[in-house]
Amino acid sequence: MESWWDNMRAAFIGTLGSANVAAMSPRRRTLMHGVRVLRTVFREVRDGQLSLRAMGLVYTTLLSLVPLLAVSFSVLKAFGVHNQLEGTLLGLLLPLGEQGIRITDRIVGFVENMNVRALGSLGLALLIYTVVSLVQKIDGAVNRTWRIRTPRGAVDRFSRYLSVILVGPVLVFSAMGIGASLMGSETMQQLMAVEPFGEVIRFFVSLLPYILVIAAFSFVYAYIPNTRVYLGAALAGGIVAGLLWATAGWAFAAFIVGSTSKWTAVYSSLAILMVFMVWLYVGWMILLVGASVSFYTQNPHYIGVATDELQLGNRVSEQVGLQVMRIVAQRFVTGATPLRQAKLAAELKVPIDFLREITGKLVSHGLLTAVSARETAFVPARDLQNITVLEILTALRAPGAEAEMSADAVPSDSAVADVMKSLDEAYHLVGHSITLRELAVSDTVDDDERVAQDDFDNEASAEASELADAQASNSSVASRRIGS
Repeated sequence: MESWWDNMRAAFIGTLGSANVAAMSPRRRTLMHGVRVLRTVFREVRDGQLSLRAMGLVYTTLLSLVPLLAVSFSVLKAFGVHNQLEGTLLGLLLPLGEQGIRITDRIVGFVENMNVRALGSLGLALLIYTVVSLVQKIDGAVNRTWRIRTPRGAVDRFSRYLSVILVGPVLVFSAMGIGASLMGSETMQQLMAVEPFGEVIRFFVSLLPYILVIAAFSFVYAYIPNTRVYLGAALAGGIVAGLLWATAGWAFAAFIVGSTSKWTAVYSSLAILMVFMVWLYVGWMILLVGASVSFYTQNPHYIGVATDELQLGNRVSEQVGLQVMRIVAQRFVTGATPLRQAKLAAELKVPIDFLREITGKLVSHGLLTAVSARETAFVPARDLQNITVLEILTALRAPGAEAEMSADAVPSDSAVADVMKSLDEAYHLVGHSITLRELAVSDTVDDDERVAQDDFDNEASAEASELADAQASNSSVASRRIGS
């Protein structure tokens, strides 16, 4: 039975990996892509990285929840909508049942009893720091899930954090107040009295909480990552996270809260805190799972990749780097709009963090120039005739391992040194003879360049043969010494 299940599982995984998606109908292609995304996300959850980030968010939330609510309460009070804070918090903790009511009462009590004047300047600074640290932790966790290594600038981060902490609660609660006023208006009541409009309105009202949850998750996935997120990808993550939120709420209320007495028997007075921490963990896991879904939806080339710390080999790095420079130069020559980095990654069929690492080296060596901030696109930094393939390859090979250890520091005998010298000479000869303009406008290299490449191959083969003969001779001498 176990072998049958293993065979079926292997066959299913093999089908997912080898299926010709391009030959499928649009509906089947979408379904296959969705299955691959969910399978990859499940593997990511199983590997434990998302769980570690969720645990870190739980710890930060416990420290900063009351300060965050205190700041939000102060801002909402200025707009006269602070009374809705308790109801919203209770709605988030609704799956906890009676424990949720007790937790809400305690948190709101802490917030209302907080005296900002008594804190002093140092206490106020610590309060603001704990609030900012939570937002920063969320930002880092989502961007990490999106494989984004480059953080935002200080000004951009400050404006975004300020909008989330101060403006966000005002907009959310104002929208909720407007919605409640609209539903209670006389016009809406008259419209609901007329069938079938009343039934349709009541149906949409019953779906409104789920729609709001999906919209909230989708907004997070579109707003937080430090890259351009397509609406479809953000919505896909929001839908999955919204469904998981509803399912987790039902499961939590049915199974965990029903066994509160067992929690109390084990944790005594700390039971309410433990239940709250578990629910926080579940909530943050749902947020990160949705972020992962949105990432793989927008970046299907990552599906099937085992880790998020991929290493570029020299061969792949040089090939992709040359291809990037060729595409950028071709579009520059023809006057076409520069490709955005995400489009460039999709065209080359490489993960975008591969491309970021490569383009980062090309930019730092003065070969490319970024022309936009939000979604980076590139143009050549110099005249195409003044950029050689040798410069491009040199940029792609730096800094690498030689940043810490120079090749000159590694001892080598004369045979190896001669081979390396010949390879370097041929490498410089071929690379220096081809300009970026020639690479951009021609599909093949010139005859002289091809002859240089042939000479390079012949020299490399000859040196390799000499090295092999030397090694064989040394082995023969060593054998005779042992025999004598």
